Amino acid sequence: MPAVFIGHGTPFNALQNNRFTQAWAEFGSRIPKPKAILAVSAHWYIGATAATAMPKPPTVHDFYGFPAEMYQIAYPAPGAPELVPALQDLIAPVWLEPDKGQWGLDHGTWSVLVHMFPEADVPVVQLSIDGRQPAAYHLELGKRLAPLRDQGVLVMGSGNIVHNLRLMNRSLVGEGPEWASRFDAMVQDYVFNGEDRALVDYERQPDCDLAIPTPDHYLPLLYTVGVRQNDDTCEVIVDGLDLGCVSMTSYQFH
Repeated sequence: MPAVFIGHGTPFNALQNNRFTQAWAEFGSRIPKPKAILAVSAHWYIGATAATAMPKPPTVHDFYGFPAEMYQIAYPAPGAPELVPALQDLIAPVWLEPDKGQWGLDHGTWSVLVHMFPEADVPVVQLSIDGRQPAAYHLELGKRLAPLRDQGVLVMGSGNIVHNLRLMNRSLVGEGPEWASRFDAMVQDYVFNGEDRALVDYERQPDCDLAIPTPDHYLPLLYTVGVRQNDDTCEVIVDGLDLGCVSMTSYQFH
C-alpha cells in the first residue's frame, strides 16, 4: 500500500471541487482499496499517543464560527478497533492509549476522505500526535508503523508544511509570499532526497519561524516519511499555496 501526506488546508475543502480536492479524489481512485486507513491528523494534538478504538468513530467538527452546513457534514466510516492492539505491538514500549469515546475523526481526516473515499466504506483509525515529544520521536514512530503497509493499511499524514493562519490572506489562491514558497520548496527537496535529519531539524531551517509557528501541522509529514521504504518512489500529488500562507503540497510514496 502506498503512504500519503496530504496538505488539507481549510475545512471548506470538504465541500469544494478544486484542484486540491480533485487530486485527493484521483489518488483514492487509482490505488488498491485499503483494508484500513491509519490517519495522523494535525488536529488531534494532545499530551499522549492514542488511537481511536471505537467501532463507529464520530465525525468531530473541531472548529467554530463556520456556516451551519459545515457542522452537518458526516463521514460515517467504520472504525477498526481490532487494529489498535497491532499498533500497540508495533510501537512498544511506547504506550498507546485506546480511545473509546474522547475523540473520533476530525476535519484533518474527514475533509480529505470525503473526496478520497466518498463511500466511507474503508475502516479508519486516527492516531494522535503527542505534543510533548520532539520531532525525532514522531519520525521514529512512523518507522515502527511501516509494516502496516504490507498488511494493506494506508498510512495518511494530514497537516500543512506551511501553516501560518496569523498571516493568511483570503484573497490569495495558489500564491503566497516568497518565504512561504521558499520553505515549501526546501522541504520538498528534503523529502525527495531522503534527508530525514533535515526534516527533523526543521526548527533550524530558514523561514521556519514564519512557516511553522506551531508544530502540529508539520509533524504528520514525519509519520509519512517514517513509513517510507528504501525502494519507494516519491511523487507530488498536488502542490501550491492557499490563503497565502498555507501549503497544500501533498506527497505519496509508492
